[in-house]
Amino acid sequence: MMGPSHALSGAAVWLAGSWALDQFAGYEQSPLAIAVGTAVCAGGALFPDLDLSGKVTRNQGGATVARTFGVVSLFVAEVIEKISLGVYHATKLSKDPHRNNGHRTLTHTIPFTVLVGWGTTALCTAYGKWAVIAILFFTIGLALRGLFDEWAKRAGWVIVTLVSLGAAYFTFLHLPGDRGYPMLGLAMGVGCFVHILGDLVTRAGVPILWPIPTGRRMWRMIGPPDRFSIKAGSKFEVVVLRAVFTVVSVLAVVGLAVPALTRRFTGG
Repeated sequence: MMGPSHALSGAAVWLAGSWALDQFAGYEQSPLAIAVGTAVCAGGALFPDLDLSGKVTRNQGGATVARTFGVVSLFVAEVIEKISLGVYHATKLSKDPHRNNGHRTLTHTIPFTVLVGWGTTALCTAYGKWAVIAILFFTIGLALRGLFDEWAKRAGWVIVTLVSLGAAYFTFLHLPGDRGYPMLGLAMGVGCFVHILGDLVTRAGVPILWPIPTGRRMWRMIGPPDRFSIKAGSKFEVVVLRAVFTVVSVLAVVGLAVPALTRRFTGG
């Protein structure tokens, strides 16, 4: 899938999940907490594509996420791509093909998703507000780059960086730590997992079984048959899937807002 589709899917899943928790588990969240979780999950749904690097010195190429903060994020993507490629070569078996890049390897696995979710929570717990600001800054920037792709292209990475920094600091000042911070790790983990599911239905597939070996292959790409798969950037993805994600998001927001407004004005 393309970057905007990944970000929309992350936002839709988090909003729908927040609605479900509110309706069936009585877990209420403030509007700010829901907005933060949505932004972090949307940003997390772009995070695995940091294994697709571009031309750092020219500020070109790479995945949507790699261009979020200009040459800085492109450099980070270059490092992650090389680490992913190194892990691939270190763990591949005899039937795994030779690769020249690490895209859709390490960062597109379940262990990586778990590590990201756990690591986010651990950082917030260990370093408090500084880790929270850094994580919010990073993920809000990714969310802006994905959800508002055309605006981000016109505005440029400097504006995206400044807006992300301002939003992260504002959020930190108003987000309660008792219920707000622990949700950041969950939102990141869910976002990464949604990304994997999105790529799972494309023709290239993902190594979702790693590190379980199958038929002398460690990095077997799992995906549907070509006739049932989705081509990245196709009309079905851009028109149909994004429309579905948008409708789900809007319905979830309405489902969350109406009861909250009713309780507020009726005193219930």
